Amino acid sequence: MITLKDFLRQSLRESSVESYLYTIEKYKKANRNADKYDYQKVMQYIELLRNNYQPSTIKATLGCIKRYYDYLIAIGKRKDNPARAIRLRDKTENPIQLQDLFTEKELQSLLHPRKERYPFLAKRNKIIMSLLVHQGLRIGEIENLKLSDIDLEKATIQVTGTALTNNRNLPLKAEQILLLYQYINHDRTKLKTWRNDNNKLLLGKLGTPIRTEDVDYLITTYQKQYKKKLTATTIRQSVLANLLAKNNDLRVVQHFAGHKHPDTTEKYRQTGLNALKTAIDKLHPIR
Repeated sequence: MITLKDFLRQSLRESSVESYLYTIEKYKKANRNADKYDYQKVMQYIELLRNNYQPSTIKATLGCIKRYYDYLIAIGKRKDNPARAIRLRDKTENPIQLQDLFTEKELQSLLHPRKERYPFLAKRNKIIMSLLVHQGLRIGEIENLKLSDIDLEKATIQVTGTALTNNRNLPLKAEQILLLYQYINHDRTKLKTWRNDNNKLLLGKLGTPIRTEDVDYLITTYQKQYKKKLTATTIRQSVLANLLAKNNDLRVVQHFAGHKHPDTTEKYRQTGLNALKTAIDKLHPIR
């Protein structure tokens, strides 16, 4: 059977082989059952590294780990590489601050009835907020929704992906079905003017399709209820973090979010390590 060293020699320069061997051995010593690790276990190790090393070091370590699992596949010890889909983000990317996100109860309060400045926009506004809270949609995805994307009989909504997300078909909540039916058949027909013959689902008060700034403004009208910053992004992040906190399967949440890569979803997970950090930040904030 080929050795790890000989396997590495097949694709690396001799000067790099020793460095790879050293890093892989270090990984195996820190993780006794590394040969049986799944994606989540590898990500937990990467998360530990993030607290102690620079991004360049972590990237190099990840490269070694990937080669290690490629070797296990080559010798028939594994059929998959749990690290293959992991991509490290640029060091300038802001990490998700899980302690600043909203609980499920806080998100649900966004759907409570309230007095609207323009009553004829009440159902439309409630639909927008429900799409943020129940489906975790991005603003761009909400803007692009068409009438044909809504299937009330099947209780589903077809979401067209963006540069950052995939297309996906998501279930509607029971309360959304009646709300959408009333809006499409009554409220929307009043908003639609003879000059604006379009099939966009959500319209503004002049009958034109809603824009990003319309959704942003709507969200700001709820801000006074919270001390934490409320945006479409923090709502979406909260929805995903709450789903993972309930131990939903990572791949299921990845599909729900439309993420192209599982590691994008993974960063929303409250592992034991960052759950502890969140608790400390809440109880003993450092300012």
